[in-house]
Amino acid sequence: MPPMRRKGDLPEKVCAQCGRPFAWRKKWARVWDEVRYCSDRCRAEAHTARKRAEAGP
Repeated sequence: MPPMRRKGDLPEKVCAQCGRPFAWRKKWARVWDEVRYCSDRCRAEAHTARKRAEAGP
């Protein structure tokens, strides 16, 4: 069994939408380089903001 890791030892990123730091999760192990948002909510808000920007005034 591999040695235990503390949460503070895990890699972190900053969310592209809210700007908060978030830590690596096991379910993101294969796609960590592609993860940009800390939650589904932030991803949805970014998508909505992008759509509004494309629609224009």
